[in-house]
Amino acid sequence: MPKVRIQDDLFNYVNGEWIETAVIPDDKPTTGGFANLAIEVEENLMKDFKEMDESNSFPNNYLKRAIDVYRAINNVKRRNKEGIKPALKYLSKFQKINNISQFNRNLKDLVLCNFSLPFRVYCDADMKDTSKHCISVQGPDTILPDTTYYKEEMAGQKAALIGLWSNMAQAVLAKTKLTPEEQAEYLQDTLKFDEIIATLVKSSEEWSEYTKAYNPKKVRKVCSLLKPVKFKKLLLDLIGEVPETIIVAEPRFLQGFATLFNEENFLLYKHWAYVRELVDLTKFLSEDLREIGGSYRRALSGIAKMTDVTKFAYQMSSALFSEPVGLYYGEKYFGEEAKKDIIEMVKEIIAKYKERVANSPVLSKETQEKAILKLNKMVIKMGYPDKVDEIYDKFVFDPNDSVLNIAIAITKARIEDSYAHFKEVPDRGKWAMPGHLVNACYNPTCNDITFPAAILQPPFYSIKQSRSENLGGIGAVIGHEISHAFDNNGANCDENGNLNNWWTKEDHKKFKQSTKAMIKQFDGIELPWGKVNGNLIVSENIADNGGMAVTLNIMKDTPNANYEEYFINWARIWCIKAKPEYQALLLNVDVHAPAILRANMQPRNFPEWYETFNVTSKDKMYIAPTKRIVVW
Repeated sequence: MPKVRIQDDLFNYVNGEWIETAVIPDDKPTTGGFANLAIEVEENLMKDFKEMDESNSFPNNYLKRAIDVYRAINNVKRRNKEGIKPALKYLSKFQKINNISQFNRNLKDLVLCNFSLPFRVYCDADMKDTSKHCISVQGPDTILPDTTYYKEEMAGQKAALIGLWSNMAQAVLAKTKLTPEEQAEYLQDTLKFDEIIATLVKSSEEWSEYTKAYNPKKVRKVCSLLKPVKFKKLLLDLIGEVPETIIVAEPRFLQGFATLFNEENFLLYKHWAYVRELVDLTKFLSEDLREIGGSYRRALSGIAKMTDVTKFAYQMSSALFSEPVGLYYGEKYFGEEAKKDIIEMVKEIIAKYKERVANSPVLSKETQEKAILKLNKMVIKMGYPDKVDEIYDKFVFDPNDSVLNIAIAITKARIEDSYAHFKEVPDRGKWAMPGHLVNACYNPTCNDITFPAAILQPPFYSIKQSRSENLGGIGAVIGHEISHAFDNNGANCDENGNLNNWWTKEDHKKFKQSTKAMIKQFDGIELPWGKVNGNLIVSENIADNGGMAVTLNIMKDTPNANYEEYFINWARIWCIKAKPEYQALLLNVDVHAPAILRANMQPRNFPEWYETFNVTSKDKMYIAPTKRIVVW
């Protein structure tokens, strides 16, 4: 493959040669960028877990319990001997529920075990008043990755995926004591119930506008629409009171709930819940069941083989004890010195962001002041927390129990804890991500940004990289997360994270025009694995745009700034090679643009790109000045 010109394709100029020879691991859908860092983190921690297991020595009690889970999963001989029995025993109580009256009597326990219900209920910070909690309801998940797969134009793909899922479910059902006729009935009813769900719940595109999930309704109205569920009794059982208001995340679902769950459909629901649970529980059972139960997910992502036992044991135990593991990782592999250095960079980027807002020619003084106030109140969470959240003290279990029972005990403790804090002020000190996760985020209800230690390494960040490289890497990503405070969702929340329109009417109109322009810039782009949906990815594109704008601004004040290094490292952080099946899946469900577009689209909006590489109208990475967009 001849090397492309940088003026035509920044992504492939930087990453193309590597991609050509890179090999995707058999148990992963991708390699490169984020994925490679995640593998490195995984390898380091797997080595540490192995040493803790063999030496029987642990840094603290949290890691000891994580290793207890690790050991239970690694006890393949026992899991294989148990087979499907732990799941059948767990599901036997549900199998005795034969009508809605019995369902209601068991509803609290089902909620606390995170059982498959015809609706979902959860406790979270109230987006309108983040100083208190609220109770929200929404619909269950569909079998297929998104409701768009159920559309008539997707009939062929739907049939193929439903076929894959059905084959998997049938293979698991064959391990039960159900007769072949019963297995067929359970599977058929599951698919019927799923079809109804798909008509009622939101698509990924609809969910991408998360502020539209805030629809307060009087509890009387919600209880009426959720009949025959005794929702008021459930509230009393969970939080000891009946709030005046319930937040409805999916109004269409609530309005149509009676068509989904009623006496006539109860058997459909029961069979659907049984099959969904049974398939989901396979990861805690024998190795053959784990392989069968993961086949659909692997097919969706183009993954060639199941994760090996030792790696799976690490992944599961580190997920269940994510914050303690993340804190351990951060202290060992990142440290306080790097933490302080990166915090200074964040403060610098926030300061430059405030300067950009204050000098904005399109915002009124009133809106500028509100935006700056939000930046002043933004909380920085870098690397890892100072201590482990107290919820992990409640993760108590018998290490000699089955893996399934251990997982259920931890799940129940987590959910019980969430409802136990309903009457308290939400804890803004909680971390949204653990230290060993290669990712970053903005939390709109807390107005904070979180950067786990695992992402704060090359190519994103290193004290050995030049300042220009760091600005094109972690700097732009920091700016990205800050910009989420002002994307099409975050712009609806004030400095305290409350849903609150702090814009002047005219300024908000201009902002919506910029949002529409960003949608248009990406919408309909044809890629080998499908067409881009500009609406689905607009919030992340606004954030990418803001991250590049603010760091290019800092570059102007940087002595010996090297814009070539900046743009090349920007492209390097989005380096990825992925299975076509996974790329197609992401186009339908991921709110982020495909990596090649993240690398190639945003630079075109800034004059520095054209000046650095002498890009002209004859080059592919050129767009006319009138079509260039800078939102913030």
